[in-house]
Amino acid sequence: MIPLLVIIGILIVVGAWVVGIYNGLVRLRNQVKEAWAQVDVQLKRRFDLIPNLLETVKGYMQHERETLEAVTQARAAVAGATGMSQRGDAEGGLTAALGRLFAVAESYPDLKANQNFLALQEELASTENKIGAARNFYNTAVMSLNNKVEMFPSNIIAGMFNFTKDQFFELTDEGEREAPKVNFS
Repeated sequence: MIPLLVIIGILIVVGAWVVGIYNGLVRLRNQVKEAWAQVDVQLKRRFDLIPNLLETVKGYMQHERETLEAVTQARAAVAGATGMSQRGDAEGGLTAALGRLFAVAESYPDLKANQNFLALQEELASTENKIGAARNFYNTAVMSLNNKVEMFPSNIIAGMFNFTKDQFFELTDEGEREAPKVNFS
């Protein structure tokens, strides 16, 4: 009778251990999904601000059609992106195009004084900061999940229930890693 109770006790402990690890993996996977949703919310916010910015800028920057078209094309690339890697690349292109737009806007004193432009520029700057924070939160959540999926003994449970590593939000364009060059001449 006692050996049977010991075996039942061991099975209960092992079962509780498996359930605990499984629930931890589910929690981490859901944190990754929630973190990506937060990145997505901020990217959508920026995406929605861009048409208003372009409309404000168009009247002032009639000779800068190429810059305006670059922003429009980059925004379209974001809209058509599928998958996190492609989305990250498209978002990087959009960030670069917006940077060029603001650099060109410096040449238009009337535009720089326009209250609507200033408000949109501030909104975009705020959104960029929120995107950065959301990306950091996402990457932290991915690291936690990936650690749990790879580390012993949770890797055994992860393998049994098909938990997989997730991708970090990384820059793929090496040019984005370089510091911008500022020239006041």
